[in-house]
Amino acid sequence: MCGRYASSADPGDLMAEFDIDEEHLADPGRSILKNPQEPPPGAPDYNMAPTKQAPVVLTRAPRDDRSAAPTRQLRLLTWGLVPGWAKDVKVGLRMINARSETLLEKGAFAKAATARRCLVPADGWYEWQVSPTAVDAKGKPRKQPFFIHRADETPLAFAGLYEFWRDATRGDDDPGAWLTTFTIATRAAEPGLDRIHDRQPVVLDPDQWDSWLDPSVTAAHDVRALLEDQPTGRFEAWPVSRAVGGGRAQGAGLLEPVPAGDLVGVVDPMTGEVIGGE
Repeated sequence: MCGRYASSADPGDLMAEFDIDEEHLADPGRSILKNPQEPPPGAPDYNMAPTKQAPVVLTRAPRDDRSAAPTRQLRLLTWGLVPGWAKDVKVGLRMINARSETLLEKGAFAKAATARRCLVPADGWYEWQVSPTAVDAKGKPRKQPFFIHRADETPLAFAGLYEFWRDATRGDDDPGAWLTTFTIATRAAEPGLDRIHDRQPVVLDPDQWDSWLDPSVTAAHDVRALLEDQPTGRFEAWPVSRAVGGGRAQGAGLLEPVPAGDLVGVVDPMTGEVIGGE
């Protein structure tokens, strides 16, 4: 997975679609960005990138009463998982994705996989296809971004894991003492999408959401079964403007298909045909 997705749903719609009990988008939280996030956290973002805070669904007991029943919550978490043992939050830049095939064996992800799982709502995600025929001005293979989403318009949710990191230099009453981060599980791309990129996020169907969020599901084999139970043929993809590669690019226009006549050396993911000569 490349590391960009679109997340434009209204919080009220997310509350209904994911059967949320508590909405915490306005809660104070630590950001690792040097400048204010644009668009602001929780606002529609058509170019969600690592280090930004994004809406995430998780199930957890209230912080002030761990004996209470867990509730399904909508929160803002920072994309790029920082394990509790990390000495620097920059490690999160290397952990925006977790390979589903190995995450239950990796020290950075294993504990979260059995205790701290989440859903990451999205409109869809972007991948960059490397052209087999066309090159850019520097002589390197030309890259064409694609937008990929569910063809049936069912709400899309990535399988995610989350973690807490404590800044030992800050006091207990400092809201910035804790950083909560997440990563997105990935898998080998299915036929068709593998013509765009060799990896794709793990997208859970609505009938899997309850099990993925259930804190009582702690056995590794049960978690693995959820990650592996992925049907094919749920998605459609089309080439979009290369403007999405710019971190500041925004707006629904980023999702609009690029006319075939404007494409250069792009492989149709469904047919394998190369569109546009060079």
